[in-house]
Amino acid sequence: MRAMRLHQPGSALVCEEIALPAPGPGQVAIRVAACAVCRTDLHVVDGELPPRPEGAGPLIPGHEIVGRVVARGPGATRFAIGDRIGVPWLGWSCGTCAQCRAGRENLCDAARFTGYTLDGGYAEGALAHERFCVPIPPGYGDAEAAPLLCAGLIGWRCLKAAGPPEEAARRGLYGFGAAAHIIAQVARWQGRTLYGFTRPGDHAAQDFARRLGCAWAGGSDQAPPEPLDAAIIFAPVGALVPAALAAVRKGGRVVCGGIHMSDIPSFPYSLLWGERHILSVANLTRADGEEFMAIAPKVPVRTCITRFPLERANEALARLRAGELEGAAVLLP
Repeated sequence: MRAMRLHQPGSALVCEEIALPAPGPGQVAIRVAACAVCRTDLHVVDGELPPRPEGAGPLIPGHEIVGRVVARGPGATRFAIGDRIGVPWLGWSCGTCAQCRAGRENLCDAARFTGYTLDGGYAEGALAHERFCVPIPPGYGDAEAAPLLCAGLIGWRCLKAAGPPEEAARRGLYGFGAAAHIIAQVARWQGRTLYGFTRPGDHAAQDFARRLGCAWAGGSDQAPPEPLDAAIIFAPVGALVPAALAAVRKGGRVVCGGIHMSDIPSFPYSLLWGERHILSVANLTRADGEEFMAIAPKVPVRTCITRFPLERANEALARLRAGELEGAAVLLP
């Protein structure tokens, strides 16, 4: 099969012909139909996450995979051959540690991650542990469904972390990319008022935010027209934390949704005072996947995508890095 592989962080992906191994116990083999391109993929490719173990070999990125089951390993019975399933970022957890037993498998110290510590979906085929896969709701095309598997799932976990609608009706979204464009639709469906924050001067992104239901959209250097109950930061920019704190009311929350963020600059205690909260969202759980895949068709969430052939993965990453995409990029083998 063809696969786009990363040989060294900071270098371009290389298209290579490799063999897909047979699925092991509890695993399924998938024929990849689509894989969305996530900002976390950029962090992996650019070497901004902790390095993989020495000698781990080349890596296939990609963790927003939609495909069909073509083979099952020993003990894999959850899905039938031909089923369409999705593979998200959390690829495995131990199931026995205190975090896993408490339903916080996203915090498992032994967890493995698709497209980072496990090979991912920038390829014609992939392996996945079946208990961490999710069925794809009917009504979505393969390419349209792919961004739901991280932009949607992480956005959903962030939306929940920011508080229930009755406590946090006015939400700010900092960074209007793939995650924000999905979760804005869910938040509006829940009856929340949204405020979109983009790079200063990015009027195209601000227009996009307004089209998706934001009552106001402006630069991240601007103040919203009224205090926010909560803010979600999707952009990996630490300087947005004090800006968001300044925008939320007393008792409000600032949720950092990325796996990587630049350093947070010092800020006066007065921005935090008033029982304001800063918290992060780490990865996702299987429960998040089940909840969101049930909600997405009800909204209904519609994804804005730009399609790329698999071999143009480097171009898709470059356009994401430059902020030139509206919505999400999706690779098609």
